[in-house]
Amino acid sequence: MTAAIDPATDRGALLRLEGLKVAYPGQRGRDATVAVDGLSVTVPAGRAVAIVGESGSGKSTTLHALLGLTPRTADVSFERLEFQDGTTGGLRRIDDPRALRGRSVGLVPQDPVRSLDPLMRIGAQFAELHRHFLGLTGREESRARTVAALESVGVDRPGLRLGQYPHELSGGQRQRILIALALVGEPRLLLADEPTSNLDTTVQRRVLDLFDEVRAARGLSVLLVTHDIAVAGERADHLVVMRAGRVVESGPTRDILDAPKDPYTRQLLTSLPSRLPARPVFRAASPPRVVLASHGLTKSFGGGKGQERIDAVRDVSLTLHRGQTVAVVGESGAGKSTLLRLLTGLDRPDAGTVLLDGEETRPGRRARTAFARRVQLVYQNPARSLNPSFPVGRAIAEPLEAHRVGGAKSRAERVRDLLEQVELPAELAARRPSQLSGGQLQRVAIARALALDPDVIVLDEPVSALDQAVQFALLKLLGDLQERLQVAYLLVSHDLGVVRAVADEVIVMHRGRVEEQAATRSVFEAPTSPHTRALLDAVPALQLPTPLVHLAPLAPFSTSDGKKQP
Repeated sequence: MTAAIDPATDRGALLRLEGLKVAYPGQRGRDATVAVDGLSVTVPAGRAVAIVGESGSGKSTTLHALLGLTPRTADVSFERLEFQDGTTGGLRRIDDPRALRGRSVGLVPQDPVRSLDPLMRIGAQFAELHRHFLGLTGREESRARTVAALESVGVDRPGLRLGQYPHELSGGQRQRILIALALVGEPRLLLADEPTSNLDTTVQRRVLDLFDEVRAARGLSVLLVTHDIAVAGERADHLVVMRAGRVVESGPTRDILDAPKDPYTRQLLTSLPSRLPARPVFRAASPPRVVLASHGLTKSFGGGKGQERIDAVRDVSLTLHRGQTVAVVGESGAGKSTLLRLLTGLDRPDAGTVLLDGEETRPGRRARTAFARRVQLVYQNPARSLNPSFPVGRAIAEPLEAHRVGGAKSRAERVRDLLEQVELPAELAARRPSQLSGGQLQRVAIARALALDPDVIVLDEPVSALDQAVQFALLKLLGDLQERLQVAYLLVSHDLGVVRAVADEVIVMHRGRVEEQAATRSVFEAPTSPHTRALLDAVPALQLPTPLVHLAPLAPFSTSDGKKQP
């Protein structure tokens, strides 16, 4: 990383934005919602600036406003927007942000699944931008440029990728393709909106390294939005900390990490998963109760039309005790999700067995129903796993209704009890999922999973999409629930900081096989597998002063008009 600077005083500014305000009209007579309130930021030429903050702080809205991509209903204004003139090197005023799109500023969106057209092959998506930004109509020239672009961002077999659809690519490949698409117009500034939030540790590092390589090779600047202050601290020259639409602190990265001035910045730093209290060494009850186990699980796919079958899971065995947390980690394609589906009965193995309380699980509707009562699943994205038309209370009660547990009155009482267990107010039961924050939705998903008093809860990336403060609170909640209820957790995660904080045992997978399986402390302090060491080496190394005192929850944030923001 280059030496820290203060963009506010840098004469080589590429972009300067002052006094950005974004507001959305209120509904049913309510006041307007202020998403961004008076933000100013400067991005120097050839440098990286990161905007960090919790969900809803206005980070992504700022990027969208910079390119005129906010919804039509948004009221957007700014005191000044300037971009460096390519001829004179000085700043020129920009009246319409849309003029910056593509040729001056490129955008790498947050979600490659949603950002890439699922009905268009990769080559066609590049050809469309070639026509729009470069005026290229020749098929061969577009193909040659696309192959070169994919090679420049490290996509393997680029010629093959041209004919593939987005769903045929891994998460890391899709993210690299988004970067290549953002570079088609040869911009001088890249806006990156949470570019690594859903990627595993090694792929995350490779993508972030790619940003650094592209920046150095092309002399680009980067404006990075992330909820992960460890990533920002490792990669950016300058940090902008946002809360409730406002900048609460801004300055050179090292200065903010060493001496944060604002209480909210200090809380972000103390909310890193690595700063959770050390998990006590797990000791099974005597006699130990094994609630879930597998022996020799194997599952392969493919093999059609002369193709070789691919082993997604190969000879995997594990044991999960009551009250224990076992974490499964590995790169994309390691077999984590397939293993999860086998263990929860969503897929049947080609070989091997799954045992619940020592008894082999069997096919059939009655057996699956009994299994589902005792093994529950919390998905990565609660917004997609909860019915958007159901009130929260009904969503939590749905397992009770499906298994015919109790009557309407007892179910309503159970819902209130579950909301209390996950530390949510009872009045949320009447709201729709769209009216809740990401952290609240994940708590609802956990309450739903607890409804039938299961022995095992499978957690599939439960905090990967949440900002750090919410992650910290949710992980603490899961720990408290486990201690009180003695439920066992099977955790699938790419975040090794989370794994180290909450897991008793770690299973490291690579290409469908178990590379390493041991107590968490052993895996982190003395890994025996080269692949495990590579995963650990990829974790962002954020050096913080000691001690940083953990702060109490912050009071509501007051906006300039005196209104409270959560």
